[in-house]
Amino acid sequence: MAAETPHVRLVNVSKTYNSHVVLTHTDLEVAPGEFVVIVGRSGSGKSTLLNLIGGLDFASSGEIWLLGQSLTELKEEQRATIRCRSLGFVFQFFNLIPTLTVNENIRLPLALNGVSKEEAKIRSSHLLHELGMADCAKRFPEELSGGEQQRIAIARAMAHKPAIVLADEPTGNLDLDTARDVLELLDRTCRAQGTTLIMATHSREVIGLADRVLTIRGSQLEETTQ
Repeated sequence: MAAETPHVRLVNVSKTYNSHVVLTHTDLEVAPGEFVVIVGRSGSGKSTLLNLIGGLDFASSGEIWLLGQSLTELKEEQRATIRCRSLGFVFQFFNLIPTLTVNENIRLPLALNGVSKEEAKIRSSHLLHELGMADCAKRFPEELSGGEQQRIAIARAMAHKPAIVLADEPTGNLDLDTARDVLELLDRTCRAQGTTLIMATHSREVIGLADRVLTIRGSQLEETTQ
């Protein structure tokens, strides 16, 4: 039986900002449904790597393949379509829209993907129940704690059933106990949907949950033995 096409594939990718080298000769393959953690000191290039994978930034050289398509060969409109349909993003600062309720935040990516209002209602209700947030549907982000906001951000990222979720320091603003709960929740939710999860983090708590841990050190991406 033929091997599955990697969800993410980087071939000899380098990234330089002016004279500052961030990544050099980076190769990476991430299998469908895999949970990969990227660690490294602050400023090492973790966020840059996620931005390259998500098509939010361009490599200086090399090739990036996402879901079997070469990002290098796509126009920006095509890259935006892939992000909208196939990717979910979870950020350190939640990035919820403050003027929208919890329900409206979760349903936004569904509306952008043409999902019917009835189906969107079903999906958002299910996710809120799964995340233990069913009683928060009509509240606004400012009425929620940091941990609650991050749970909603996870629900929003997962609502349109993306193939890949990219999480950039998702627990950076949370206390230790809340961070542990959010990490386990994100891991469990992605595995339940068969979603590939790639996470950049400082947290050591997540390493035991991941299938693989990669370290960026001196602009090089290295496999880390757990």
